Amino acid sequence: MGGDHGPSKTPLPDWKQWKIEGTPLEFTQKRLAARGLKDPWARNEAWRYSGKFARPVTLPDVLLRGFKWGFAAFAVALAVEYALSPPKKDGH
Repeated sequence: MGGDHGPSKTPLPDWKQWKIEGTPLEFTQKRLAARGLKDPWARNEAWRYSGKFARPVTLPDVLLRGFKWGFAAFAVALAVEYALSPPKKDGH
């Protein structure tokens, strides 16, 4: 069950490339150090604060996510609806 089957593995980035300096994790590390503690896994979370993940989510991002696919699905559904049962002209 499961396991690694086959020669193609997903290349993982080197863990040394992530730095916590300049991220909110740096503040957390300082607070932990004041209590004599350290988070050894903080570097593994640093990717969340770099690249495209560092950009804050805005209201248009939330409202327009999936809009083009939703509108395309709506247009297809509307076309199928009119193709299968065209509107009747009663003269009303």
